[in-house]
Amino acid sequence: MTFPELLRTLRMEAGMSLAGLAQHVHYDRTSLHHFETGRRPAPLEVAEAADEALSADGRLVAQWQAEDLERREAAAAHRTRAAALAMSRDLTALADLDIAELQEGVAVTAVDYLASPPGPMMDRAHTLRGEAFERIRSGHHRAQDRSDLYVAAGRLSGVLSYALLDMGDADEALEHATAAGRCAEFAGDAELAAWVAGTKSLIARFQGDYGRALEYVRDGYQWVGHGQGTGEARLRCGEAQCLANLGNSRAANAALDGAEKARERIRRPDTLEGLFGFSRAKQSYYAGSSLIWLQGGHDAERAQRQALEAIDLWQAGPVEERSLDDERLAHIYLATARVQLDDVEGAAEALSAVLSLPVEDQISWIVKRMDRVAGMLSAPRYAGNQTAAETVEAINALAA
Repeated sequence: MTFPELLRTLRMEAGMSLAGLAQHVHYDRTSLHHFETGRRPAPLEVAEAADEALSADGRLVAQWQAEDLERREAAAAHRTRAAALAMSRDLTALADLDIAELQEGVAVTAVDYLASPPGPMMDRAHTLRGEAFERIRSGHHRAQDRSDLYVAAGRLSGVLSYALLDMGDADEALEHATAAGRCAEFAGDAELAAWVAGTKSLIARFQGDYGRALEYVRDGYQWVGHGQGTGEARLRCGEAQCLANLGNSRAANAALDGAEKARERIRRPDTLEGLFGFSRAKQSYYAGSSLIWLQGGHDAERAQRQALEAIDLWQAGPVEERSLDDERLAHIYLATARVQLDDVEGAAEALSAVLSLPVEDQISWIVKRMDRVAGMLSAPRYAGNQTAAETVEAINALAA
């Protein structure tokens, strides 16, 4: 049994929730969830504190130490292999190699990300980016390929940024996004630069800093070209999310209307789809996820329409444009809007697809947004409502 499996087993045997254990180990519940699912390695201090809190008699610490030794031995072997491989590449004249294969890897990764867990995507992006970085650093490339290599490295940094954010680490996500921005600068790629600005805004919104998120968006407008790709539409939707969280309904709706107009002006498609595109479904999803932060009424009605549209478009559209995590989140936003409209039964129905998710599919965004719905349904106005109580119980069980 691995350390994550042992930690979860002991916690369940002790009848302790993630929130309860979090109080003992001094980490938040989301971090503990990542430790239990193996998405992030737990520090020794967590193993020690959890061992004591769960009366594990040293089993957790012993398992952690055994796996840590394996990780260190594997890392040492990996460093040797990586150094040897780098030297071999230097000796085999990389200047003669074409970068088409690397670019194909970037394109496939961008599409695969929409329907894959963030951990494997992080590993793949890291490996591919290492190839791009090696060629840039060594100078083993044709002069005309240098810009393309920076674009490839920038997009792979963007994949890493999204993966880390989905795993709940906003600080690391921002560092990868910053690297992507520098690559866009070196390559002179306005499309990538606009995408990075939108991603930095997304990270700031995750952290609850909507003022800084708004600054990132407005800085990004300098990179959008008239009718060139979906960059402007994505940025305007990001602006709407900021304004809605700041309580400005009129400006948020105006930004969403501006996004619709930007989409109508598109004459040239995005260079790359998947994670780097902004489909019609994604735009509807952004609209729904923006307006649920306002006071209900007309905003909630529009949020409900847009979330439903996003779900329908993803389910009926091309597989390569279907983002499973976003589709699941759209169900949560739909439920949130319905609670704001006092439609508790409709909210419970919208959440049914998410409540059946296994633990490994509960990305940080899902945990955060489900907590909000549970809080709304726990309000005094729903006391005695059996559907509300059962839904709250199901949400709490999902995160336990």
